[in-house]
Amino acid sequence: MPRPGALPRSLLLTCRRHRIPLTRDVLTVSVPAQRVAWFRSPSLPIHPFAPAHTLHRTFRASTSRFGIGQIRDSLRTPLGLHRIAARIGHGWPVGTVFRARQPVGRTWAGMPHATIAHRILWLEGLEPGFNRGGPVDTFSRYIYVHGLADEPSLGRPASQGCIHLAAADLIPLHDQLPLHTLVWIHPKAF
Repeated sequence: MPRPGALPRSLLLTCRRHRIPLTRDVLTVSVPAQRVAWFRSPSLPIHPFAPAHTLHRTFRASTSRFGIGQIRDSLRTPLGLHRIAARIGHGWPVGTVFRARQPVGRTWAGMPHATIAHRILWLEGLEPGFNRGGPVDTFSRYIYVHGLADEPSLGRPASQGCIHLAAADLIPLHDQLPLHTLVWIHPKAF
């Protein structure tokens, strides 16, 4: 049983297996709990696989209403180890709506049902054959952590594969998490 507020053991084992060092910040996404946990370490770990991380914050989220899955065009949320490959939306006002990662309007100006809004953290899979490469490639599936106009849907599966967050939670993450921050999406509750 993991201690409360600790990084999941499955994340640590996957990092070790793929020789991927922990980053100072780590996000974990629990699909059954529909929550994102933000773990922070006071500094980079002395040993790349020995965590000094503590739970910093948790957020309500939404993952796919179609469940979990790795395959392109499945509209499912992919599992496994990822990292933030791109941060999109810096400097744009809250309520900015994005299409193909470009600003196209505002939620308060005729786009109240926008599906991608505020900011985008574009994810890249780190596990070859599972969420990286071929028909399972998270990056080429355009899987993001992003905001949306319909925030009352948070806390239940509602997306088409991405992870949805409220603007008030997403914008600080976007501003504070560096590129390549690890993101662990897993099928277990916290």
